[in-house]
Amino acid sequence: MDFMKKVGFVALGEVNTPIEKLNEKHDMAYKAICGFEDCEVYDAGLVIDDPKYKTADAAIKKLKKQEFDVLLLCVCGWIPTHAVIRVTDEFRHTPMILWGLCGWVENGIMKTTAEQAGTTAIRPTMQEMHYTFKYFYNVIGEPMPLEGIHKYITAAHAAKALRRTHIGTMGYRDMLLYGTMFEGFSMRRDIGVEVETFEMLEMVQYLKKVKKAEVEKEVEYIKKNWKFNYECDDEPIYKAVKYALAIGKKIEERGWEAVTLNDVDGFKKLCGFPPAPIFVILMKKYGIPTTPENDVMGNVTQVIAKLLTGQISHYMEYYEFTKNSVLIGDPDYVPEAVTDGGVQIHPAAFGLLSTSLVNVSKVKTGRVTNVRLVYTDGKYKLHMYTGEAKTPKPWNEYGWDDPAPQLCSLEVFLDGSVEEFAQKVGCQHVIVTYGDNRELFEDFAQILGIEVI
Repeated sequence: MDFMKKVGFVALGEVNTPIEKLNEKHDMAYKAICGFEDCEVYDAGLVIDDPKYKTADAAIKKLKKQEFDVLLLCVCGWIPTHAVIRVTDEFRHTPMILWGLCGWVENGIMKTTAEQAGTTAIRPTMQEMHYTFKYFYNVIGEPMPLEGIHKYITAAHAAKALRRTHIGTMGYRDMLLYGTMFEGFSMRRDIGVEVETFEMLEMVQYLKKVKKAEVEKEVEYIKKNWKFNYECDDEPIYKAVKYALAIGKKIEERGWEAVTLNDVDGFKKLCGFPPAPIFVILMKKYGIPTTPENDVMGNVTQVIAKLLTGQISHYMEYYEFTKNSVLIGDPDYVPEAVTDGGVQIHPAAFGLLSTSLVNVSKVKTGRVTNVRLVYTDGKYKLHMYTGEAKTPKPWNEYGWDDPAPQLCSLEVFLDGSVEEFAQKVGCQHVIVTYGDNRELFEDFAQILGIEVI
C-alpha cells in the first residue's frame, strides 16, 4: 500500500486583484503544504475569474493528469463562486479542503484581499452542491491551521486506500458470534474493503512450503526476545512459528492488509493449539493488524486506525465496568509494539486446553482513543470514546490454572459517562489507539458519510 498522501492544489483569486499579490500568496501556501513530508502536492496554479475560464480549464487539465486523495482549494482573495465551481465540479466525488488565507498588517494598517469574502460565498455553495469537504481559514497574527489540514488529508487518503484494501479471514463466524460478522455488499460498496475467506486446510497445505531455515530464524528471535514466566518446551514454540509462517505465505500471496483467524472453533478445537503466539508473530513479522474469532469488523477497524494513525492498533475485550472506568483485556495477545517491557509469556492451562502460551505482557498506558466500526439498521457507524488508560489492579479471569495469569489489560477512565458509553457500545471487541485521535476519525467518518456515536 502506498502511504504517500496525494494532494491536488489550486489557488483562487479575483481578476482585478494585483496578480503579483495572488502569486505571492499562492507560493506561500503551496510551500506550507509541501512541508508535509508524507505528502505529494500537485500544483494546478492560479485560477481567476477570467471571462472564458482559461485559467480554470488549464487547472482542470493539469489536475486530470494526476491521481490525488484530496483537492485543496486555497482562496488567496475574493473570487466569484462560478469560477471555482468550474473547477470543482470536475472532481465532485473527491474530498476537498476549502482554505481561506488572510490579510496582513503593513505600517500599522491591515491590508486584505478579502479572502473570507470568497470562502463565505464558496462554503455554502459547496454544501448545497453536496461536496464532501472541510473548511479552514487563517487569522492575522495566528498560526496557519496546518495540523487540521494535514489530518483531513490523512483521512481522505485513508478513505481512498480502503477501496484497494484486501483482508483475509480464516473461516467465518467463530463460536457463531453475531457481532463479528459482516455484510459483504455494503462492506465493499460503502467502506471499500474486499474480504477474502480462506480455510484452515490451506494453512495446513502451506506448511509444506515453510522452510526449516525460516522456522529456526523466528524461533531464535522468540527465545532471545520473549520472556517466559516458566520453562516451556520447544514444541509449542515451533508449532506457533510454523503456523504463522504458513499463514504468512498466504498473506504475501494475496497482499492482505490485515487478517483474522478462527480461534475457539478453529485452532483450539481442531488443532488443540491456542493461537495467541501466532498472532504476535504475524503482527511483528508482516506488520499487519490481526484479530481472533473471525472479527472482520474489528479487523477493518484496525486497518482504518492504521491508515489514520500509523499504529498497529490492537483489539481488546470488555471485562468489567466501574463507575468511572472500563476494564478491557485480551485473553490472547497484544502486538509487541504496544508492550511495556517486551513480550511476556505465561505457559498455563485453561478449560479443555492443557497447554496455552498466554501473552501476559504489560501494556502501554496513556491517552487512548478507542473505536469500533459497527453495522446497524443497514448503516455503518463508528463508536468512539476517549480516556486515560492505566495499569489495572490485580485481577484474573476465572478458570485458569493457579497461579492464574493477569491478562494483557488496561483500565480506561473515560472522559464521558460510563453509563452513556454502555448504552452505545457496539461489540464485545474494541480497537485501541494511542493519543487523542478524535479529529482524524471524525474527518474519516465525515468523508465516508458514517455517523459517529
